[in-house]
Amino acid sequence: MVGSIAAIGMGLAVIGAGIGIGNVGAKAMEAIARQPEAVGDIRSNMILMAALVEGAALIAIVVAFLVA
Repeated sequence: MVGSIAAIGMGLAVIGAGIGIGNVGAKAMEAIARQPEAVGDIRSNMILMAALVEGAALIAIVVAFLVA
């Protein structure tokens, strides 16, 4: 029973990361459309935020794996 709950937790972490990275990308594209001259700064910040979201999801997956 604990294993299936941990698997659900891992799945939710992956879904949450996908939604988060999608939102980061969408907002970055909106920002680039508003200010095309700032594309370099926006892109670097977008990649940094996507990496942080992915890191948080990886930590959640590892914690769920250790609980199981």
